[in-house]
Amino acid sequence: MIQILGVPIQALLGQLLIGLINGAFYAVLSLGLAVIFGLLNIVNFAHGALYMLGAFAAWFLAQHLGIGYWGALIVAPIIVGAFGILIERFLLRRLTGVDHLYGLLLTFGLALVIEGTFVKFFGASGMPFPTPAALSGGVNLGFMFLPWYRGWVVVASLAICLFTWWLFERTRMGAYLRAGTENPSLLQAFGVNVPLLTTLAYGYGVALAAFAGVLAAPITQVNPLMGSNLIIVVFAVVVIGGMGSIMGAVVTGLSMGVIEGLTRVFWPEASATVIFVVMAIVLVLRPAGLFGRAT
Repeated sequence: MIQILGVPIQALLGQLLIGLINGAFYAVLSLGLAVIFGLLNIVNFAHGALYMLGAFAAWFLAQHLGIGYWGALIVAPIIVGAFGILIERFLLRRLTGVDHLYGLLLTFGLALVIEGTFVKFFGASGMPFPTPAALSGGVNLGFMFLPWYRGWVVVASLAICLFTWWLFERTRMGAYLRAGTENPSLLQAFGVNVPLLTTLAYGYGVALAAFAGVLAAPITQVNPLMGSNLIIVVFAVVVIGGMGSIMGAVVTGLSMGVIEGLTRVFWPEASATVIFVVMAIVLVLRPAGLFGRAT
């Protein structure tokens, strides 16, 4: 049996693939955070709760309205994104011009309210969400059995990441949004509705979190606390990639998932902290992050 540093090659390849799947979730979640911070300068601590709302919206649509997984994958992010628009319009917009710490505290409190409300009505044990029939089963890769659904998660995550990059970097709307962060008064003088753009940008970032929640629902049980632990890791990923960097969020999310998988093979005890160690090293050597720009 082939071994690398005393580890069987099958175990190494299996953990690499699992790390890539986890990295896909990190990439989509950190992408939403990067969009919101890069365009609105808001540290959205409610992102984990909104990720949970996406999973719950998919569960409700499936259980009570008869909308299947594929419909929920589209409808749930729209519903949660609309909720995010309401948050930006009636709460966050009132903090325009004040210290960013107030936005962080507001979104942190909002996360606690949302999670506490769902724990009150649904409990903390969680509810199962069935895997869609079209993606049941899997394939034997020789070194591990890969469920089709987990492969779909990687493909869907990469697709939404590439679409988001194209939307903000290669379209006129993306150019308006970037210009609005640099000089909103000048852009508004040309007749562009900057407040509407920022509201839509926040709603899109929230919809990305909900999209990740729908993807996660068949893998992890739908429960009110599913985003509370994950959001800390995602914030670390965003810091490593560079706050506000879309490309940094995608590349770093996938990379950190793979690094976490490799750590489980060679040093399992450190797998829960390796991302934070990398974050500390990056902040010492490059405070703006790997893809961020110093301000």
